[in-house]
Amino acid sequence: MAEEQALRITLGQHSRAGRHGGVNQDFHGAVLAQGHLLGSKGIAVALADGIGSSAVSQVASAAAVRSFLDDYYCTSEAWSVRRSAQRVLAATNAWLHAQNQRGHARFDKDRGYVCTFSALILKGRELHLLHVGDSRIYRLHDQALEQLTEDHRVHLSGAESYLGRALGVNAGVEIDYQCLPAEPGAVYLLATDGACAGLDAAVVHASLAASPADFDAAAQALADHAHARGSDDDITVQLLRVDALPAGDPQQLHLQRAALELPPPLAPRMQFEGYTVVRTLHASARSHVYLAVDDQSGEQVAIKTPSVDMSQDAAYLDRFLLEEWVARRLNNPHVLRPAGAERARRHLFVAMEYVQGQSLAQWMTDHPRPDLGSVRRIVSQLAAGLAAFHGKEMLHQDLRPENVMIDTAGTVTIIDLASAHVAGLAEGGAFGMSAAPAIAGSLQYTAPEYFAGGPASERSDLFSLAVLTYQMLCGQLPYGLQVTQVRNAADLRRLRYVPLRHLRPELPDWLDAVLHKGLQPAAARRQEAVSEFAHDLNAPGPQFHRNRPPALARRNPLLFWQVCTLLLGLAVLGLVGRMVLAT
Repeated sequence: MAEEQALRITLGQHSRAGRHGGVNQDFHGAVLAQGHLLGSKGIAVALADGIGSSAVSQVASAAAVRSFLDDYYCTSEAWSVRRSAQRVLAATNAWLHAQNQRGHARFDKDRGYVCTFSALILKGRELHLLHVGDSRIYRLHDQALEQLTEDHRVHLSGAESYLGRALGVNAGVEIDYQCLPAEPGAVYLLATDGACAGLDAAVVHASLAASPADFDAAAQALADHAHARGSDDDITVQLLRVDALPAGDPQQLHLQRAALELPPPLAPRMQFEGYTVVRTLHASARSHVYLAVDDQSGEQVAIKTPSVDMSQDAAYLDRFLLEEWVARRLNNPHVLRPAGAERARRHLFVAMEYVQGQSLAQWMTDHPRPDLGSVRRIVSQLAAGLAAFHGKEMLHQDLRPENVMIDTAGTVTIIDLASAHVAGLAEGGAFGMSAAPAIAGSLQYTAPEYFAGGPASERSDLFSLAVLTYQMLCGQLPYGLQVTQVRNAADLRRLRYVPLRHLRPELPDWLDAVLHKGLQPAAARRQEAVSEFAHDLNAPGPQFHRNRPPALARRNPLLFWQVCTLLLGLAVLGLVGRMVLAT
């Protein structure tokens, strides 16, 4: 097998103090990650520029770059670059702002812990830019030097200006973010404002031509050029060239899959990869699930293997390992856990905890008209499990009765994680993922935005949860099969919700209002989070309480209106009769 092409760059850096001869208030750094971090987090390059009027801004710039390069690589592998980077920068900004507030009745931003910040992260086949202030990131073209960032400097006059945005000024900070496709051979330049004097494409090309094998020397040449053009500020230059990009999956999990053999058919009492098979739990055209015992720990586990029918489906097999990958990055009592620690294996399979109990599908069969309290307890636990996915920038995407287990103690567990959409993997195209999730679950529980081509979000999982809630209460689907026929915005507007009170008139009216909101065809009109839906189900606000209609209207709306029409007709006839008698 040919060796997989990896992400490779050439990097050069140079920084010097300005003509003032004092402390260099710029700071820069880079992490050329290796191993799994190269795939999950990529390569990061960053610089910061302290403000010259402050005696402590060099502390701010050093803290900004160091904390970013350290903490970014400690964030969840499931998070997108944007979320990871902005979370780290928000924490850094909060720390700098706190230093400015400490011991000062009134903060003077011109003398505090304040700095600009720019970072470039190369992950998979994408380039991510983070920026605040007036340091800059450029891309070099043949005849032009394209500035990719916007200067956050406010000019009051030709001689007077100030930074409109920077780290440390306020308790919160807005960080500019861009995601661009990466290209082999592309050259990028990061520079503080002191390095930008007289900078153009010809100067950069000349510096690179003079030192083609030494980017540090090229960066120094650009600093010399800025100094010669009269810059008296601190100068920092970073040059980065993209030498090679990975072919696809930055996590390289498809390579792990390719190195594994397809498992043989398993049978009771069979020894397999350190487990003893007990019995078959489930078999379908896509996979087989077995109850087994870990020979080392004695723990009961569920082993899942791909079906022989799927053995030629590379995309399915590539995603097969995703279930365990996701499970190892979540820690919630309502989400299926992996079985034990990771260990070497020869065959393609996943080992997960065994949940002894019944599926939600079976529970609904056993409880065709459950009380509201029982449904609330199940929904609250499902919401907690989904919130764990959403906190890691994941969507479950296949919430249905068969993928929910209820154990003998009443604990609810979400299972079957292989359809999950993971933002951190979608950035690099792992498992064939794209930024826009595709339909992965059972159609009747899937949110309408998937069918209409709209963006999926946490509210898409919320819709599935609301469908389950409705179905638990009455045994029906709120839109029947209408949702599966949606193809555009016009189809969304034609969806007609079947009120729960038509099927369970004894349930409170506010319950219909809560469900109807969670089941809105337009995602923006639903509750914002699964936790809000669960809260509304347990403690509905005044917006869900309306005047209760007459009892007959709730039990039989058609008969109610027929009676009303009859009474109105009789009244009209009586009035006409009186008028005739009067004449």
